[in-house]
Amino acid sequence: MLVKTRSAAVLGLEAQEITVEVNTSRGIRFTIVGLPDNAVKESVERIMAAIENCGVAMPQLHTTVNLAPADVRKEGAGFDLPITVCVLATLGKIKPDALGEYMFVGEIGLDGAVNPVRGVLQAAVLARNLHRRGLFVPLDNAREAAVVNNLDVFGVSHIRQVMDHLNGVAAIEPTVVNTREEFAARAEVFTEDFAYVKGQTMVKRAMEVAAAGGHNIIMIGPPGSGKSMMAKCLPSILPPLSLRESLETTQIHSVAGLLPRHSTLIATRPFRAPHHSISQVALVGGGTNAMPGEISLAHNGVLFLDELPEFSRSALEVLRQPLEDRHITISRAKYNVTYPCSFMFVASMNPCPCGYYNHPHKHCVCSPMQVQRYLHKISGPLMDRIDIQVEVTPLGIKEMQIETKAESSAEIRARVIRARQIQAERYSSVEGVYCNAQMTPALLRTYAHPDEECAKLLHIAMTKFNLSARAYDRILRVARTIADLDSSRFLQPAHVAEAIRYRNLDRSTWGE
Repeated sequence: MLVKTRSAAVLGLEAQEITVEVNTSRGIRFTIVGLPDNAVKESVERIMAAIENCGVAMPQLHTTVNLAPADVRKEGAGFDLPITVCVLATLGKIKPDALGEYMFVGEIGLDGAVNPVRGVLQAAVLARNLHRRGLFVPLDNAREAAVVNNLDVFGVSHIRQVMDHLNGVAAIEPTVVNTREEFAARAEVFTEDFAYVKGQTMVKRAMEVAAAGGHNIIMIGPPGSGKSMMAKCLPSILPPLSLRESLETTQIHSVAGLLPRHSTLIATRPFRAPHHSISQVALVGGGTNAMPGEISLAHNGVLFLDELPEFSRSALEVLRQPLEDRHITISRAKYNVTYPCSFMFVASMNPCPCGYYNHPHKHCVCSPMQVQRYLHKISGPLMDRIDIQVEVTPLGIKEMQIETKAESSAEIRARVIRARQIQAERYSSVEGVYCNAQMTPALLRTYAHPDEECAKLLHIAMTKFNLSARAYDRILRVARTIADLDSSRFLQPAHVAEAIRYRNLDRSTWGE
């Protein structure tokens, strides 16, 4: 007897429909073909135990399972549920007529429980696009899949529920999630706030400019000067996620298996802060089975690398292309996937191994050669891709004892949102550009073209500080953002001067 149904395989951020075929004949074997990995092959033992523990006797049959198309590698335990349903149909325990109209994704426990899997959101999008009658998923994944409209999502906790529903014994109510209302109702609550950051007026201004234009930023300063604290405050002044950005972010975290159970859309911008011992693969993604790395998990959010020179040189250098292209293509012998990685890159570092070079009060014990060797751990091409480079100086005791509360993140965020709205209107007709940091050279010439006075100021800065051509473009991008914060249509010399001030580490005279 031959029975067919549908499932899905996740490849990168896309899902592909998989036809699950089960045929039984005389014999005593249970075989799975169609390029399965070890997790799929091991499903044989799980499925047979689950069926028997549901009170269904497994007869001595030759059961062949085919996962088509056969040239696509099948990974993970998500094929347990469709295979189990088909096997039960061949045994006469489920009516086989309607199986082909549904899609099934889920892992089966030995007791017949349906356990959560990753990539359910992609499967739901595929089922909706293919006009499937419904999607059966683990109950813990039901709300995740239900954010996709025009699709009946059936959350099940045990294989018996699937049997009763398909046989018309006890219908399962589809899971319903009002995506827009729930997304709007989930207020963002931040534990970090710039109101508690004393002093550091220039650095906080640089963070505001970075947030307003989506610019990358690096802070250099001695230990204890507040670099990490201010980086953690950055998400509190970023604009809220749009529904489109939330869906993209949720898909990436779904593939990585990082979504909490019973969750829907991610409503806050991600903040990823990996340790400096992270490997190149963990940072950019890949591995034996394709998985998104930290740069993709930070998509639409912030990637913070604390103590930047302590990261391996190979890990840092692979950031250069994603910072420019805002996507990463990973090519391996078994797969080729592309992940989005449009994130704000935030980094911090000490100015030397001891941390006190250029300190106003403490003496640095490093030699000039040690200082240069430490700074040169960050390559010039990578530093060129960081729009804002700002020096953080430690506070004196008098500044730390000031009781006056600083400007709150909510006040700064209001200005950032206004500047982002200006940019959204400006680039509304340009695909893939949402903020000033994403401006192409053509857009740069159109919207950030310096007048004669600004061009003269730029020429002086380029000559005096020996800046690169890429730094020239970065200054104009940042100046455009400063003008947007100032609600100015054209660049002014004050905007350009402030942007030049944010290229501290590029200067050949830095530290002298």
